[in-house]
This record gives sequence, structure tokens and C-alpha cells, in this order.
Amino acid sequence: MALIAIQDVTIAFEGTVAVDRVSFEVARGDYLVIVGENGSGKSTLMRAMLGLVKPRSGRIVYGDGLEKNRIGYLPQQTAAQRDFPASVEEVVLSGCVNRMGTRFFYNRADREKALGNMKLLDVERLRKKSYRTLSGGQQQRALLARALCATDAMLLLDEPVTGLDPNAAAEFYEVIRSLNRDHGVTVVMVSHDLSGAMRDAGKVLVMNRGMDFFGSLEDYRTRFAEGMVKGHG
Repeated sequence: MALIAIQDVTIAFEGTVAVDRVSFEVARGDYLVIVGENGSGKSTLMRAMLGLVKPRSGRIVYGDGLEKNRIGYLPQQTAAQRDFPASVEEVVLSGCVNRMGTRFFYNRADREKALGNMKLLDVERLRKKSYRTLSGGQQQRALLARALCATDAMLLLDEPVTGLDPNAAAEFYEVIRSLNRDHGVTVVMVSHDLSGAMRDAGKVLVMNRGMDFFGSLEDYRTRFAEGMVKGHG
């Protein structure tokens, strides 16, 4: 059974269609990369998968035990967010909020989960440091640890290597690969970085408001010759 099934989904804002009749499924263990031109609705679709945007038509169905508030999300960062005045530990712990229910305070399980994810993402030694003093790569690791506090099943990553230098980007992709292959975390990533993101993808979705292609990485490469995929970043 699919973790998420997107069934003929259309999303519109004030009469303007942002996503037009898109259908695909994400199964447990998938590594899906979503590509497309700027303004093609990639980030909007991702927000709909999180339940933050309501489709005008079609359905988003959650299965295999997944709940929409138990999906880890790493959005694109703004300049203000990069300058957030909190410790790394506080940032990571905030990913447990959806697990708290009616509780007002983090409990021991929350703190243990946050510590475990900081260790997994190699930012435990930075936990008392101010988040805004970290490098771009360290901030992304901290945010990924935060996203993992919300989920054991699925991560949605929106342009996760934007602004990172090549070495930091390569290290980040290694971390995502390990989470997917070694820890069984399902990954859905929006990216303009075709060469980096595609290296580990199992499936690809190409969008241009609607759906131009959905299938395996091999089929994507067969259909889109190297010189034709420029516009799908």
C-alpha cells in the first residue's frame, strides 16, 4: 500500500491553477525527486502533501500507517530563518511538537529522540551553540535532525542544497542516501540540482503545472536526452 497517493490533484489560488491534475504514488522506501521549471507547482504540491494546502479537486490519500502530521519537512530557508536566535538543541527539539498532543512541555522521550537525531546527523557537539552561528551545511543538518523528530517514515525536502558549497551539498546527499538506504526513510525531494539529486533517485516526477512524467530514473533518462532536461531543473 502506498504511503501517499496523489489522485488527480488540482490546486489553484484565486483562479490561477498552480498544479493541474497530478497523479502518482509514493511507496515506503521510495526516493522520489520532483523537478520542473520555476513556478511549475513543485513546492505547492509538497505543501499539499503536508496538508498545508487544500486541493481544488482530487484527493491525497495517506496509507500504510502514515499520518500527515507525522511527515518530516525541510522547507527552503529564508534569510530571517538562517538568523534564528535559538540553540541547535532548541531547533531540533521543536520537531517534536506534533508528537506532544495536549502536553505543554517536552518529555524525556522527546529529548532522547532529539539527541538521537543530533547524533545521527553529527550535530550533537553543536547542540548548545546558537543556530545562527553555524555554517550553511551545519544548519541543514540541524534542520534535517528537526525533521526526523517528526517522523520515522517520510521526509519531504524542498531544495535542500540551495546555498550550500559543493562539498557541503555532497555531504548532505550522502546523509540523505544513508537515511533512505540504511534507515528505511522514504524521501521526496524537490530540487534544481539535477546531477546531485538524481544520483540516488529511484523515481522522478517532472512537472510543468501538470505532470509531464512519472516513473523510474532509468525511464526518465531514456525519455529525456541529456540535452533536453535543462528546463526540468
